[in-house]
Amino acid sequence: MGLLGELLKLPAAPVRGPLWVLRQVIAEAERQYYDPQAVQRELAALAARLDAGDIDQEEFDRREDELLGGLEQSPVRFLDDTERTEK
Repeated sequence: MGLLGELLKLPAAPVRGPLWVLRQVIAEAERQYYDPQAVQRELAALAARLDAGDIDQEEFDRREDELLGGLEQSPVRFLDDTERTEK
């Protein structure tokens, strides 16, 4: 049914292509948003702003909670270096 199935899906091709692209864009955005290194960079920048007096402790605490909460809710499981080398 492979060839027949593809022929039946052919009229939907103009819709399937953009949907695939959209899925890829969303997956990459989520990967970047939940990346622990990106969160660490944001936290370092936030600490620098606190030290410079640009924000107060309350704002720092609020943003820190948002960043760490997003990391805890991450749907993506990041592999450590040992898991990457095993595969």
